[in-house]
Amino acid sequence: MSLASPYHRSVRLHGRDVAFEVRGDLDSGIPFLLVHGIGSTAEAWTPVVDILAEHGYCCIAVDLPGHGRSSKESGDYSLGALASTLRDLLASLEVPRCILVGHSLGGGIALQFSYQYPERLAALALVSSGGLGQETSAVLRWTALPGSGLVMALAFNRATLAVLAAAGHAFARLGRRIPAPFAPSTVDRLREIADPEHRNAFLAILRAVVDQTGQRVSALARLPLLASTPTLILWGERDHVLPVSHGLRAHSLLPHSRYVVFSEAGHEPHVDEPARTADLLMALAAEAERGRHLGAASRLGLAEAT
Repeated sequence: MSLASPYHRSVRLHGRDVAFEVRGDLDSGIPFLLVHGIGSTAEAWTPVVDILAEHGYCCIAVDLPGHGRSSKESGDYSLGALASTLRDLLASLEVPRCILVGHSLGGGIALQFSYQYPERLAALALVSSGGLGQETSAVLRWTALPGSGLVMALAFNRATLAVLAAAGHAFARLGRRIPAPFAPSTVDRLREIADPEHRNAFLAILRAVVDQTGQRVSALARLPLLASTPTLILWGERDHVLPVSHGLRAHSLLPHSRYVVFSEAGHEPHVDEPARTADLLMALAAEAERGRHLGAASRLGLAEAT
């Protein structure tokens, strides 16, 4: 299937409208499927997608249900349901396999997808991924508590958002790096959460994976099932949401994986350093292609032998 680039659309899946963007030709090889983290959107991947597309790779960037241009009505926001949404999105595009790239919550969904639909996975990239340890930031643990929705509605009002945005502009005018709480992307996310429908979806998703003790879901026990899957584990040394030790732990259980830490990056290494991230993903794609050709050659040899 050949689609103009970029190609924006949505598809109805499980009673929800799921928005996504396709860049490149879906027939050009194994496409990337990029999945953002909680409170984010497909646009977080745009700098990386731009580079991958320039090198001829096809990319599918999705707005998860409850985010961006996708539906935000109440429903099942479990990891299993979201993984099924990704599977059905691929089916609607007639894509048999993908290189799945997941950030934070998206990483947890990617891990769930890999266990539910291994036949659709050519390679896996986990970027500051959830599901690899209990520890997470106090802010997320607090936000998962009952009653937090009311507090958020009061806190993230128009005046507060204006102050945060002004602080970000001040850092920019001084030529200094904008701290995460004042970054335009953060303010945009908080502005979305100020909307009741968006806020309710955000809390439903968060509470499916986080409670007052930390992350509720762990994929560590099943990581060895990925032993034959080309895997990249990418983290930011300055991640204050999910500790970098989670990535190291995952790498110890997947010794064949490639483990990379960006020393100057935070929780969004793909946003902080998109060019380096794209380079790593292209190397992962090359590994997946080698595996595909070796598998085809092996099957051909078996057929000839019989």
